[in-house]
Amino acid sequence: MVNETPRLAALPEAFLPRAGSPLVAWRISDEPVAYAAALAWMEARAERIGRGQAPECVWLLEHPALYSAGTSARDADLVAPARFPVYRTGRGGQYTYHGPGQRVAYVMLDLNRRRADLRAYVAALEAWIIATLAAFNVVAERREDRVGVWVRRPEKGLVNGRAAEDKIAAIGIRVRRWVSFHGISLNVDPDLSHFSGIVPCGIRGHGVTSLADLGRLVSPEEVDMQLRAAFTPIFGTATDEP
Repeated sequence: MVNETPRLAALPEAFLPRAGSPLVAWRISDEPVAYAAALAWMEARAERIGRGQAPECVWLLEHPALYSAGTSARDADLVAPARFPVYRTGRGGQYTYHGPGQRVAYVMLDLNRRRADLRAYVAALEAWIIATLAAFNVVAERREDRVGVWVRRPEKGLVNGRAAEDKIAAIGIRVRRWVSFHGISLNVDPDLSHFSGIVPCGIRGHGVTSLADLGRLVSPEEVDMQLRAAFTPIFGTATDEP
């Protein structure tokens, strides 16, 4: 008999900085940001954070439609290579989609000030997304065997003997000298058909969803507000970057 109960992962501890650390800078871009430009800015900021020349930073933004390939990406998972621009990047993970209607949060934290523990860091990012979604009455969960954040979809029936699940948020990080960059992407109201050009995160047998797909019609501003509210108890207080 197939076990239809997914494997839940334990909730992580907070990932707070040590006492006396500067506040995390909070940055929002209202217009779409080109992917290459965002990578260059993020890498430069992470370098400055590592040198003690800039505070940690969270940058919320949106990209034009594109596919990005992490260090574990498999060529076979790029189903439609001509559909959108494809960017090879140094973050962990496999293929993912970015585009309009998706909130990307690039998270540049000095893990030396927190915990030099990548598993705990990823778990904290997942907890941040789950708390944000809870504000919109969406029950999302972590999985021991799959990175990202998942929503159960029993109305879709069974997949491989288990209740269907859809991914609502992806995580891909990179760490250099224990300073993190890259981060998370949360599906607010993207065109979900755009995910069909890849095997998202290399995971077959599960779908993708969004807040809009789940019947939660919210604005980017509402999402940003809840992301910030959920960030504080897990990662510490943030302040607007000038």
